[in-house]
Amino acid sequence: MKMRQLRGLSGFILLTLAVLATARPKAGPEQKCKSGPVDLVFLIDSSRSVRPHEFETMRKFMIDILDTLDIGLNATRVGVVQYSSQVRSEFSLKTHAKLDSMVKGINQIIPLAQGTMTGLAIRYVMNAAFTAEEGDRPKVPNVAVIVTDGRPQDRVAEVAAEAREKGIEIYAVGVARADMTSLRAMASPPFEDHVFLVESFDLIHQFGLQFQDKLCGVDLCLESDHGCEHICESSPGSYHCLCLPGYTLNDDGKTCAAIDLCAEGKHDCEQICVSSPGSFSCDCNKGFKLNDDKKTCSTIDLCAEGKHDCDQICVSAPGVFTCDCNKGYTLNEDKKTCSPIDLCAEGKHDCEQICISAPGAFTCDCNKGFKLNKDKKTCTNMDLCNTVEHGCEHQCVSTPGSYYCICPEGQLLQEDGKSCGTCKSANIDLVLLIDGSKSVRPQNFELVKKFVNQVVDSLDVSAHGTRVGLVQYSSRVRTEFPLNMYHTADEIKAAVMKIEYMEKGTMTGLALKHMVENSFSEAEGARPASRNIPRIGLVFTDGRSQDDITEFAKKAKEAGITMYAVGVGKAVEDELREIASEPVEKHFYYTTDFTAISTIAENLKLNVCPEESQGEIEVKDPCACESLVEFQQATMSNLEQLTQKHIL
Repeated sequence: MKMRQLRGLSGFILLTLAVLATARPKAGPEQKCKSGPVDLVFLIDSSRSVRPHEFETMRKFMIDILDTLDIGLNATRVGVVQYSSQVRSEFSLKTHAKLDSMVKGINQIIPLAQGTMTGLAIRYVMNAAFTAEEGDRPKVPNVAVIVTDGRPQDRVAEVAAEAREKGIEIYAVGVARADMTSLRAMASPPFEDHVFLVESFDLIHQFGLQFQDKLCGVDLCLESDHGCEHICESSPGSYHCLCLPGYTLNDDGKTCAAIDLCAEGKHDCEQICVSSPGSFSCDCNKGFKLNDDKKTCSTIDLCAEGKHDCDQICVSAPGVFTCDCNKGYTLNEDKKTCSPIDLCAEGKHDCEQICISAPGAFTCDCNKGFKLNKDKKTCTNMDLCNTVEHGCEHQCVSTPGSYYCICPEGQLLQEDGKSCGTCKSANIDLVLLIDGSKSVRPQNFELVKKFVNQVVDSLDVSAHGTRVGLVQYSSRVRTEFPLNMYHTADEIKAAVMKIEYMEKGTMTGLALKHMVENSFSEAEGARPASRNIPRIGLVFTDGRSQDDITEFAKKAKEAGITMYAVGVGKAVEDELREIASEPVEKHFYYTTDFTAISTIAENLKLNVCPEESQGEIEVKDPCACESLVEFQQATMSNLEQLTQKHIL
């Protein structure tokens, strides 16, 4: 009922917005339209951008609309709420019963003159203005008219959708600087009837004049030969035909046809559907009877009546029966008696190793050295190292159903997961970007410095070999030392420990820009690109960037810099992936907290292929060609265990 009233209100509200221009005579009491009772709330924008003379125009706009309405506690009730950075109810739906006192209340409104929190205002109207305590009436349409001149400073789409779902019809009137996208996000559909946008407050009075005649016109259902077979329903300036329950409107828009739910398959009868207009009843085939639910059927059950000679199970059919046996038994040739089935002997089981039979059932077991899995069927070898050719060069470690290889101290597991070796890094230019934002915290920043030094320990640092530079960033970017400042690992590690924590924001994009434009310049120690010395950038961060990283993450890769991303805590995976070079899985890493980053550093190798390199140090170690930056399989296992430990 309330939805039908709301549909009829479209014309009503369009009329209330249709205040006559100054050239037309003002509506007198005899000219007021009497559409049914309505609870109407004006939600007016009094932000700083609304100038005093514009607010006076808005005040007059509301008064002129009220003058066209049938005001009264049993007719149209009106409330006014103004908003800026806060929300203030000027008067509620139950405050005024007469037009004069309502106009006086509007003239006493003092603008708030702050921000534009439209979403906050809509939530107030939904949760407070349209309540019984504030004068809202049950089964009376709720209408909100929002008048604004700017873009909302908060989110409006979700709260407006929630208000519409609660039955509030919303009209959005935008003036001058108002944003059409925001108006459409607030208003009820159809938008052509509920969204209005004009260039200035001076034009606000011109809304809806074309709809006045429709609303105040005659009731065509009462005063015309409408031709509706069943029901005629009026709308402003028009009418449409409806049908009684059980009937549907024909294509002529006037006559009605009975709805055959049985023929349309819109029933839940199990066997026979008996149709009537808009309804149906159920029946059953011969040999069946209708159950108490009046939908399903049951057989006339000879088994239930004991009129059978089955050994175990009687299966009933209308007027007849057949015999069957319990699970684990088979029916004999007499079709009445049963014999037990040995499922293990017949191979009707899914045990992987040992089947233990019982009449009509079985259980599974495993051979010595194996363990029964949770599925109670399959078995797991508990000592694969001693039962398979594992191929581990140094030592094999068994796990349930699997194994892995480990290497002696000082050696690393190779990519084949079995052999061991010692790999040293070749000559590279490495710049580390470390996050010094406030969220890192001082104690964790010390862990970050130790992480950097652990990475440095794995490198062959020299003027002609590997060069290392370090940049710290927060809300700004600071080069702690360029590539050409230090030539030994000890010098770099000492400099790292002296770095002071910056704090403040997280401008990762700005740091990437600084790295591309400055850190890898020859002026700061990067060797000429013509020498093919690999350039590597490693970004360490613990949170979402406060600026855009896309442009300079892309430019870094286009400049030939191989990028790696290490994230901790609240670091955003999508940003890490965008920074990292391809293949992404080998160039970005993440752990839940700072206590695990030492594990990353212990297992991190920086290796490059020397074929095209023109550095003064000859790289003879064949391991150096394997990858730029990789985690050993043991590292990934350790990180997963650490992550699970913190999650649990």
